[in-house]
Amino acid sequence: MQSNNDIYKEIRPYNDDEVSGAITRLVNDKEFINAILNYRFPQLSGVFGWLLTPLIKRFLISKWSNIKTVDDVQRQIAKYMHATIDHSCDGVSFSGLDKLDPKQSYLFVSNHRDIAMDPAMVNWCLYNNGFNTVRIAIGDNLLKKPCATELMRLNKSFIVKRSAKAPREMMKALGLLSSYIAHSLETGNSIWIAQKEGRAKDGNDKTDPAILKMFYMDGRKQKLEFSDYMSTLNIVPVAISYENDPCDVAKAKELYQKQTEGSYEKGEFEDIESIIQGIVGQKRRIHVSFGDVIGSGFDTPESLADEIDRQITANYHLFPANYIAAGLTDSSVNDAEVAKFNEKLADLPEGVVSILKQMYAIPAQKKQQ
Repeated sequence: MQSNNDIYKEIRPYNDDEVSGAITRLVNDKEFINAILNYRFPQLSGVFGWLLTPLIKRFLISKWSNIKTVDDVQRQIAKYMHATIDHSCDGVSFSGLDKLDPKQSYLFVSNHRDIAMDPAMVNWCLYNNGFNTVRIAIGDNLLKKPCATELMRLNKSFIVKRSAKAPREMMKALGLLSSYIAHSLETGNSIWIAQKEGRAKDGNDKTDPAILKMFYMDGRKQKLEFSDYMSTLNIVPVAISYENDPCDVAKAKELYQKQTEGSYEKGEFEDIESIIQGIVGQKRRIHVSFGDVIGSGFDTPESLADEIDRQITANYHLFPANYIAAGLTDSSVNDAEVAKFNEKLADLPEGVVSILKQMYAIPAQKKQQ
């Protein structure tokens, strides 16, 4: 049960006793029902929307009637993930989990290529290997709609308040976040967080030391040295690689526009479209590499960031597209793979092609260094 002194209430995921209320709110959320209508029945949603709405509501109420706890939600999501992987991937592989303990909580610091699929793939590997699923850090920029907030908090997501701009408000939000992460780990709950704010759209995975400084805020409050405190968090770097990124062309076009025009204005629903494209788009093969737990010996956020980057680069699984884009030879590269990669580039402007190639080439080039 939720205590009266619930200091994390504004940012934490829902507890078991809040699941039913959140599901009721979702089923009665017009925007949520309309989104399902437009996605599942685009031809009928306009004219027959009024007719389909009560049917969808009834279907959801019956489908979700047995979901009473956070674990029930995770089991339901595992079913969706199974179907998603079947339809949009050619298989998921993983490495490094054998070095981790299912009874231990970890702070998974991951490279970030896809808004929804990155934490979902980490969870998929953990869930199918006897580990508990993670609590997921998610920026409040993705929670502009009430139904998005409900869905994310039902799925063990906690909120990173990026919209806080005033220095005092920002420090307060970061302090609470740092304390919440420590509290989660102490109570046996693993965490997934991206190594930097936003996706690595250019393919260059790099840890932002500011994230590590945020982790340390709780340690500083306890007057602990940086190295000592950080070693208590059980940080595990994670490298996720997609053979094909369904959002690659959109990312390349955005970067090209920034390059040529100096800025890029996001559309109102762009993040949501990226999420949907990332989930349903063809990813071919996916590999998730879990690194080694980082111990003490890193005295500054910068040296710790370098170690996370070192592990992510070393563990990143390369696919044929990475070698082709980097102009490197590998036994996995054949004529069919080259043709497939060239087909992707065929109708794109030259500037976009060069960025897209770079996106796939960088992980291979970094391994050569």
